Amino acid sequence: MLSELINVSKSFEPQGSDVSNLILDQISLTIDEHETIAIVGPSGSGKSTLLNILGTLDHPSSGKVIINGTDVDVLDSDQLAAVRNRFIGFVFQQHHLLPQLTLIENVLLPVLPLKDKAKKKNATERAFQLIERVGLNNQIHRRPVHLSVGECQRAAVVRALINQPGLLLADEPTGSLDSVNASQLGQLLAELNREQNLAVVVVTHSLEMASRMEKIYQLTSGKLQLMDKR
Repeated sequence: MLSELINVSKSFEPQGSDVSNLILDQISLTIDEHETIAIVGPSGSGKSTLLNILGTLDHPSSGKVIINGTDVDVLDSDQLAAVRNRFIGFVFQQHHLLPQLTLIENVLLPVLPLKDKAKKKNATERAFQLIERVGLNNQIHRRPVHLSVGECQRAAVVRALINQPGLLLADEPTGSLDSVNASQLGQLLAELNREQNLAVVVVTHSLEMASRMEKIYQLTSGKLQLMDKR
């Protein structure tokens, strides 16, 4: 088991209101090694909130988040940041590449906090291998402004994988792509799941993307329900 949510709830209290809105209601979810999961549901249902809690970018109002056997409540902010950087990779709808950096420099950003020189060297070698794997080896020294949206998103995937995480979290990763690039990215994530030995959890509105995952969960009215793929 890589990650687990135990009876996680999340409430928001709108500014100027005394009434809390319950977004996530007693959700439990287990993510095993190499597993692929899609989370679907209507806009505003809390899908991104759930993914952020899984990635420790947000905190639940109640319940527990277990990462690699550790209750994240016992970790301070530095320890939590280290867990995220080492264990979890993130891909968002927007690529968030820094415009002043080249593709390879963007990919290697998560390596900067590492103190081990050998690990940094290995990460650089891994970066070139992954960049070639996603078909961007001719774009290594280009800045994002000179790349297509699809190429930037593939670069963001490589950046998410650079520290060899066990878990990749993707929030609407095809939301800014056309149908061709969206299909290619969905296929890439499915292939990398097998090649890189990592679990993938993707929040998506795309039925094609969801169908590539082993399990599909529907999030509605704060509840998470496993769907029948047949």
